[in-house]
Amino acid sequence: MARGTERGGASGERARYWQYAELPGVDLLHAHYIHKAFARHTHETFVFAAITEGVEAFHSRDELVHAGPGQIALVNPDTPHTGHAGVPEGWTYRTIYPDAEIVRSIAADTLALRGEAGFTTPVVDDPYAAQLVVGVHRAAEEGNALAADSLLRLVTARLLRSHGGLVTPLPPRSAGARNAARAREVLQAGMVGPPTLERLASDLGTSPFALLRAFREAYGMPPHTWLTDARVRRARQLLDAGTPPAEAAVAVGFTDQSHLSRHFTRSVGVPPGAYQRARGSGRGTPRGGTRA
Repeated sequence: MARGTERGGASGERARYWQYAELPGVDLLHAHYIHKAFARHTHETFVFAAITEGVEAFHSRDELVHAGPGQIALVNPDTPHTGHAGVPEGWTYRTIYPDAEIVRSIAADTLALRGEAGFTTPVVDDPYAAQLVVGVHRAAEEGNALAADSLLRLVTARLLRSHGGLVTPLPPRSAGARNAARAREVLQAGMVGPPTLERLASDLGTSPFALLRAFREAYGMPPHTWLTDARVRRARQLLDAGTPPAEAAVAVGFTDQSHLSRHFTRSVGVPPGAYQRARGSGRGTPRGGTRA
């Protein structure tokens, strides 16, 4: 059974973020955006976004790339990226968000890759693979579990063969990288009442500017942007567990539900209430198999 929510309006934009119960560990998004701009954010899952109309432009790390019809935007877990229209008419895409463990198991099964498998390029020009992504959506919409699962595995294996490999990150070596990692731990543990940049740098024995530069180099965004992203990700976990949006907002350090909604929509594509209804988690249904 599919559960989801579709949002549209006078702007001509529409988005359906949903989940098919027979495809656990995978979220689905079918959207048309014109004016929407995704803030720099990360996902715990992989992202396979097949563009069907228009052009999406997005920063992958610090590189601005474009994806058009027949192409797939690929994002690895925990990789900072943005998203906005690359042409005035916007873009339409069908996106699948497979859990990292699903991709790792397919990599091990088909390519004997054991470890942190991922993709080495942010845009793939492969119309057949794009059709497979669309096929996953259509099979889920039709309630065809066998086809949805089969097509998901076929497209993942195809993309891994052509643009995949092991992407195990190197451990931090410099003093700046170590300070960035320690700063991240502090922010993660204290996201409700984080310190100022000056206080954080002082506690780590460095300067604010040096910490800002090291953090951006290590994680692709400055500490305040990383913290907002971490709050949204934690809010998603709370929403998945059935926590009301207003309570989730306060629990992760946002001032109120509207503050959460603004940042959540800029990262996920739909507001927190719509996201929760789409996943059925307002009734306490946990996310199947689990990673935006």
